Amino acid sequence: MKALRNRSLPALLLAALALVLATVFAPGASAQTGVSTIAQALRKSPVYVDPAASGQLSRTDTDALAKRIKDADKPLFIAVLPAGYPTAGLFSDLRAATGVTGLYGIRLGDRFDARADSSVMSATARQNLVASVQGESAKAQLTDFTDRALANMGGRAPKSWGGVSDSGGGGSATALIALGAVVVAVGAGAYALVRRNRRRHEEEQRAALDRLRVVVDEDITAFGEELDRLDFQPGEPGADDAMRADYAHALDAYETAKQRMAQAGRPEDVRTVTETLQDGRFSLALLAARREGRSLPERRPPCFFDPRHGPSVADAAWTPPGGAPREVPVCAADATRLADGRDPVIREVDTDQGRRPYWDAGPAYGPWAGGYFGGGILPGLLVGTLLGGMMATPSYAADYGTGYGDFGGPDFGGGYQGGDVSGTDFDSSDFGGGFGDGGGFDGGGGDGGGGDFGGGF
Repeated sequence: MKALRNRSLPALLLAALALVLATVFAPGASAQTGVSTIAQALRKSPVYVDPAASGQLSRTDTDALAKRIKDADKPLFIAVLPAGYPTAGLFSDLRAATGVTGLYGIRLGDRFDARADSSVMSATARQNLVASVQGESAKAQLTDFTDRALANMGGRAPKSWGGVSDSGGGGSATALIALGAVVVAVGAGAYALVRRNRRRHEEEQRAALDRLRVVVDEDITAFGEELDRLDFQPGEPGADDAMRADYAHALDAYETAKQRMAQAGRPEDVRTVTETLQDGRFSLALLAARREGRSLPERRPPCFFDPRHGPSVADAAWTPPGGAPREVPVCAADATRLADGRDPVIREVDTDQGRRPYWDAGPAYGPWAGGYFGGGILPGLLVGTLLGGMMATPSYAADYGTGYGDFGGPDFGGGYQGGDVSGTDFDSSDFGGGFGDGGGFDGGGGDGGGGDFGGGF
């Protein structure tokens, strides 16, 4: 029996060693972090770097990124995973396991994609954001994504993030020390922080208003030139009280618009200026119809492509580059151009990237457009554009006011606060599809809710 045991022991050791070697070196048999482990880490800190992907982002950069997100108080989650990590259902599973409403970005090897609850960021805004950071190094990509996301997303960070960034360890003693330091410093620093944030916000608003003022002044000047070209005298033969009232109303609108623009102190103040200009142009349309003996025109929004063209006369089908078809109000001249297969005359404005159509020029133009296209029609006109994506976020309303085309309702994220622990109660179409490539658009996504998040791998 003793000899048998002596012979069996080496054999058992060899068998065990062979099993270990086979496990370690078997193809595809590497240790893999589970989604639940990633989710647990993200509930504690906004940035998770898998041990197998630690070479992509240093601990210092990880902590700095996490601090930036926490300081912004937004529900942004970032995970850095190894290239071979399975992608099937990754976003949906991670969202369900984390259980927190937010925007989720994942760098997988040298690929990057993101998904978001629609109440935090619209599908269009998220797609444009992902496309804008493709091809960058890990640090640059995640930094750019974070900066741009924080500027355009809604919601608040989950309370579970609480203290200092801790993306991979650290003890309770460190947290207690940091918490104590915060408590000591909060009395002295809170007032200074509030003042600094308020001053920065005011500077941003002034810059936005200055950029917007150029465009509004052009509109006011164009309307004044229309009045100068108008061959109408209140005392001319054939003029009646209705014509004189239309003319007087147009003159009043011109003066009121100038006065309101001079008094504007915030970007949202511009809305009443463009509303007034649109009202004045409609008065001129009424005057022209009365003088020519035509039927009076119905009240319609201005030409979508350039409100200086005056009130629209019809709706025409138009498809923006990369967007979906929609009906937009157009003037007679642009209606003819579209019918002939030509491009409409589009209002372009100055941006840091050169001249761009106003709907792709940034958030400051929302109040300008809202004054012209209020009453609930604006969402349908701007969906799929840069401005439309920005206006659909709660953060936009905080900076530029509410009510610009009814973007403040529940369908467009109005009133959303974020940071909600919703568990598995979320719209799965927001997180559907596989991990994207080709700019994060997943290639081949269909229409509708799930289509916004692409098809398969």
